[in-house]
Amino acid sequence: MLDQPTDIRKGEELDTAVLEKYLKAQLPDLKGEMKIKQFPGGFSNLTYAIDFGEKQMVLRRPPFGANVKSGHDMSREHKILSRLGDVFPKVPRALVFCDDHEVLGADFYVMERVSGVIMRPKMPKGMAPSADKMKGIANALVDTFVELHNVDYE
Repeated sequence: MLDQPTDIRKGEELDTAVLEKYLKAQLPDLKGEMKIKQFPGGFSNLTYAIDFGEKQMVLRRPPFGANVKSGHDMSREHKILSRLGDVFPKVPRALVFCDDHEVLGADFYVMERVSGVIMRPKMPKGMAPSADKMKGIANALVDTFVELHNVDYE
């Protein structure tokens, strides 16, 4: 039931040598060789799974050729995650933000990877939750929104 990353789509490849060197400089605890794949879904920004041994991370960047900066503002996403992470433990921890376009050609950020199920309108046969399970998921969603809205945004 978990979305799994796959091979990187043609035209959405990253310069892995430059990226690996950059990440190891920013996160000196990273060991071993970087492995990178791409998450197949999503509607806006490109999302990649990056692994260094047991360390699992996610990289987000705008689509190649994106011209609408406000719709793909990696700085804003990183800022929100960074600040929420201090007061709301249900968000992934933001690790690195990069606005040096020499690295990947666009702003990007890296966060820890948190595994979970993404609910889809059309779940594959046999994977759709039972009515009781769905009720529990819906209640947990509402409870989480209540917790999030109780965070002091200042």
